[in-house]
Amino acid sequence: MTEVVQPDNKSTADPPDKKKGGVEAAMKTWGIPLAVLVFLLLFFMPTPEGMKPDAQKSIAIFTGALVLWITNPIPIYLTSIIAILLLPLTGAVKDQETAFGTLGFDVIWLMVSAFVLTSAIMKSNLGRRLALWMVTKFGRTPKMTLLVLVLINFILAFFVPSTTARATLMVPICLILLDIYKAIPGKGNLGKVMMLQGVQADAIATSGVMTATAGNIIAVGFINDQAGGHIGYMDWLLASMPTAIVVMLITFFIGLKIFPLKGEAAFHNTIDTLKDELKKLGDFSINEKKATVIFLITVILWATGDYQKGWFGFEISTEQTAVLAALLCLLPRVGLLTWKEANIKWELMIFAAGAYAVGNALDKSKGAEWIIKKVVNGLGLEHMSHVWVYVLVVFLSMYSHLIFTSKTVRVTILIPAFIALAKSLGMDPVALGLASAMTLTYTITLPPHSKVNTIYFSTGYFSVLDQVKYAVVTCFIGAVVISLSLFTWFKIIGIH
Repeated sequence: MTEVVQPDNKSTADPPDKKKGGVEAAMKTWGIPLAVLVFLLLFFMPTPEGMKPDAQKSIAIFTGALVLWITNPIPIYLTSIIAILLLPLTGAVKDQETAFGTLGFDVIWLMVSAFVLTSAIMKSNLGRRLALWMVTKFGRTPKMTLLVLVLINFILAFFVPSTTARATLMVPICLILLDIYKAIPGKGNLGKVMMLQGVQADAIATSGVMTATAGNIIAVGFINDQAGGHIGYMDWLLASMPTAIVVMLITFFIGLKIFPLKGEAAFHNTIDTLKDELKKLGDFSINEKKATVIFLITVILWATGDYQKGWFGFEISTEQTAVLAALLCLLPRVGLLTWKEANIKWELMIFAAGAYAVGNALDKSKGAEWIIKKVVNGLGLEHMSHVWVYVLVVFLSMYSHLIFTSKTVRVTILIPAFIALAKSLGMDPVALGLASAMTLTYTITLPPHSKVNTIYFSTGYFSVLDQVKYAVVTCFIGAVVISLSLFTWFKIIGIH
């Protein structure tokens, strides 16, 4: 029988750790000396005309950190700590608050709360129960089962704000289904398309929900702080979810064309077996009831954010709602978690704080603006139609994961750069920043491009070539749909 993920979230089917490839090993070996060299060259070179000294220092620190984030010879949070320390020491920022105050940003609290909520959902088994119930209720044929699995991914994106956590929930259920279908890795297309659409549904659903990944939250922080936006939970949902649904539906049917299900195994006792899995969960536990209530309170407060002022005379912000949800999860008797059980990724918090610090230093010193102006002049973008600039940025952002495998690193590099580009060309930085941010979760082309890819790939049901074929088409369709949405739907909902 196909092996499934055990309760400790480790799969018995996971392959052993692979030896680092030649390129990756070389990047780790030369990352530190290259970063130091780049930093020193930029820091001590003559200040270019039109650039302030603090801007030059900010660029040097940012570029050195960028090399370390990409080559990854040390953990990304250590790079952020180094950058935070260097900003005031070198005089790149005039006050320590710009460097050290970022850990207190409201967006950091939003990320902390998202991790607490994820831990509560995982501990309660609510996500697993929901997935099994939906498949047994609506998945009567292989195609319907595939569609239900996609739908489950979209639903989970609202209350499991971690792409890896959702993959960890979904892969065991997919393996159970495929075992019942008598699907064998490498033979037939059912397992292949199920796992590939799992990768895609996880990524595309993530683009539709602001809290579905830390990268979205970081992007919103940049858009609101540097572009003067007011993007909240419902603004993101209204802008991005329709696009995500359209892209998923188109690519769902394309997947069935690329990997047709003709001649696949019949549906034998599948529903009964899944019902047995559901029965094993027992009655609705007290923890599941608590998680459900907390989730509903959170969603209601997020959904009514624009109306609360008129109704009650005050408004509970997205961040305040998230912190309230975390508090409810952790409160004795009321909640279902202890502090030790809350899987808060502090290394990501530190990385985000450092990313904001160097990003804001670049913005305040006008260093980013100077770089973008040089890029604009070099590429002739100032003579290009704004329409084509929008489209070019969306496509560049979509395929940037081929170079940068970390969503958070890509957000940190690209979103401030695109905001500065929009400002320099007289374009709307909020619309451009939001559209490009919506593409950053499409890390679906190769297994190493995300942990989700690796988890699904480890099942053995699809090859690297299978993933590339499907992903190239999906990314292209995603970029086209998001570009069209930027010129049409964004204007309808008032983002332009």
